[in-house]
Amino acid sequence: MVRSRSYIATPPGATIKEQLYDRGMSQKEFAARMDMSEKHISKLIHGHVQLTPETAVRLEMVLGVPAKFWNQLEAIYREKIVKAEAENAMDADAEIAKQFPYSEMAKFGWVPETRDIKEKVVYLRKYFEVVELSLLENEQITRIACRRLAITKKGDLALMAWAQEAKIKARNIQAAPINIKGLLAVMPEIRKMTVLKPKEFCPQIKKYLADCGIAMVFLPHLTGSFLQGASFMDGNKIVVGLTARGKDADKFWFSLFHELAHVVLGHAGQSNGISDADEKAADQWSGDMLITSDDFENFKKNGDYSEKSVLQFAKDQGIAPGIVVGRMQLEGMIKYSMLNNLKEKYEIAV
Repeated sequence: MVRSRSYIATPPGATIKEQLYDRGMSQKEFAARMDMSEKHISKLIHGHVQLTPETAVRLEMVLGVPAKFWNQLEAIYREKIVKAEAENAMDADAEIAKQFPYSEMAKFGWVPETRDIKEKVVYLRKYFEVVELSLLENEQITRIACRRLAITKKGDLALMAWAQEAKIKARNIQAAPINIKGLLAVMPEIRKMTVLKPKEFCPQIKKYLADCGIAMVFLPHLTGSFLQGASFMDGNKIVVGLTARGKDADKFWFSLFHELAHVVLGHAGQSNGISDADEKAADQWSGDMLITSDDFENFKKNGDYSEKSVLQFAKDQGIAPGIVVGRMQLEGMIKYSMLNNLKEKYEIAV
């Protein structure tokens, strides 16, 4: 028996059991008369096997009730199972849907606008390309390597929504076969772009990465995701997405190099997801790629953290001074309120 708020699906076996009770007939005798195993009869009575047209004919012979009746009873039972399970799934998905930032997703044009919870469930299922939202817990569906500031249940769902949009956008980006060696070769060129403006470096980065099998996508920040960036496999290409809200240049570049680190280090697409160790490794790789540990240690030992010194060090490194400031703040060399005038704010069109 399957229940939901509106439906109770009772198997035809319940009626068979009543017939046997009225006749005082045991299941063992009934199985013999039906020329079926006791095990099969037990499953039939409990609705664990389908009542076939052949079985319906046998029931007509043994119980005297027309086969048509049994066939209709089975059809009604199966239909109610589908409706009951669909209703239960809808109720479960409705609770999940409530945790998505749906109105914000609709504002961005990712899903249709609606206030009806059932419509939200249907639209979200189509958006994520799953028959039930509960399937989003399957790691085979949501294998994402990402950099974000905090982790919460709602944040996980917001991250999934953001990543799905990145996946959808990336499908329209032509990319060459994945080439990790090629990516490593162009990393110095990408690093040089830190001194350029977004309108100059965005097209160039996208082309460099596409030539290495990576689709670069910029998306608006989704409230609750605490997201800086994400990378994952989608078919035969790697998708790297970054939030495009106004942010400090150092955070943008560190996020980009962090996601590229996941690609280089083989984290993107891992079947078991991303571990804390993977995140730390990506942090280390991206930090060293922007400013090598040796160079930064020498700068620290110099002890001059003035604006003039930072500008000179950044010039010698060939990178934006804001990246140096961000590293200094992160390592506690200066307060987060200091030298922020050297940080440029980016606005990147999505």
